[in-house]
Amino acid sequence: MSDIELLMDELEESMLKVQQFLKSEFAKIRTGKASPALVENMMIDYYGTPTRLKELASITVPESRTLQIQPWDQSAVQAVEKAILKSDIGISPVSDGKILRLPMPDLDQQRRKDLAKQAKTRTEECKVKIRNVRRDGNETVKKALKNSDISEDIAKDMTADIQVLTDKFIKILDADRDAKEKDIMTI
Repeated sequence: MSDIELLMDELEESMLKVQQFLKSEFAKIRTGKASPALVENMMIDYYGTPTRLKELASITVPESRTLQIQPWDQSAVQAVEKAILKSDIGISPVSDGKILRLPMPDLDQQRRKDLAKQAKTRTEECKVKIRNVRRDGNETVKKALKNSDISEDIAKDMTADIQVLTDKFIKILDADRDAKEKDIMTI
């Protein structure tokens, strides 16, 4: 019975992880403002070893529309520049040999719509993950009912509680998406 008692906590924790994942995905979607989250997890080929950019360099925002990347090892500047050019962020770095600057270009209306669509797609993917967590929870309840670990009334109540939790997190994901879309569409 202890598994059943812990089920709601485990489901909520799993759904919270999905929400946090979505927020990290949103941080990678570029708006008109400079944000270190845009590049900090970018993988750089550093002497043959894939390394996160935030482990190789300091990433700062000297101006609201400029990212500045200063590798601690000057020999990594070219590798960082190459990785940024290969990425899908759509920004060309300006290098002086020691520091890379990423000027955030103005987003035209079509690009803003594309980014908003990208945010919506990622939200829908996370909603599917939330629903998969719900399905797993419901299967656990059905299994406990079949094994006579819980009564039908408890199973019915737990299934209803799982649906309430699912609805709560779906609303949270929608609110996060709406905020990101507003941020993207703001000029």
